[in-house]
Amino acid sequence: MGRVTERRRVLRIRDGVAGHRADTLVAEEPLEIRLNGKPLAITMRTPGDDFALATGFLVSEGVLAAADDVRSVVYCAGATADGVNTYNVVDVQLAPGVPLPDISLERNVYTTSSCGLCGKASLDAVRTATRLPITDPDSPRLTPALLSSLPDRLRAAQAVFDRTGGLHAAALFDEHGELLDAREDVGRHNAVDKLVGRALREGRLPLAGRILMVSGRASFELAQKAVMAGIPVLAAVSAPSSLAVDLAAESGLTLVGFLRGNSMNVYAGESRIALAAEHTG
Repeated sequence: MGRVTERRRVLRIRDGVAGHRADTLVAEEPLEIRLNGKPLAITMRTPGDDFALATGFLVSEGVLAAADDVRSVVYCAGATADGVNTYNVVDVQLAPGVPLPDISLERNVYTTSSCGLCGKASLDAVRTATRLPITDPDSPRLTPALLSSLPDRLRAAQAVFDRTGGLHAAALFDEHGELLDAREDVGRHNAVDKLVGRALREGRLPLAGRILMVSGRASFELAQKAVMAGIPVLAAVSAPSSLAVDLAAESGLTLVGFLRGNSMNVYAGESRIALAAEHTG
């Protein structure tokens, strides 16, 4: 399996003084995801948690909803012409009786580390495909103070970022702000898939009462992944997209953006935010 980080020689210039040194970089390699042996998608990812990444991706596609839906997840041996296992091809075999999705799902697309499957889905497609709908519009009830504490807690969990400065992160918190799991990846959407895939394999879906905190912006795809996993709250340190806000409003997802210090914007699902009476005007 590939390493999470790699070393490269760089020319470093500081205050006009130049010198060569070794620098630590985040690793980025392709991962091909196969479903019952058939190629489905390729994503650029940081190696590690590949089985969780593959199964989490399939949760976001509406293929999986429980650990029992999966018969096996394996690296494909002999993935290259010379028979070498690159550990960059994962095959997910569905359990007997689990319906294989419409072959139109097979897009053979290239998924970039920055945006994922851009423009692939529509609001109607997510609404139709989700098997773990968000049902309680008022749970959990979260204070602004609790939400404000999450970015620092996420940052503290980013071990590889401290060495490279080049990774996105996603974390799951409970309604009390306790960190449950955190994953890093060169792609923000991959980090979320790794969280969801781990939850699937441990029988913890749907993730009701949980908060998904992500570094950077809240794209439509990240909102989609939260909805498909039954996560009621998505918080991001940067801006959401308009389509992410539309999806949140239609699905019952609480969407918080620009979560920095004591400031934040609540774009949808404000019924889950517990405000002091004097601040509700």
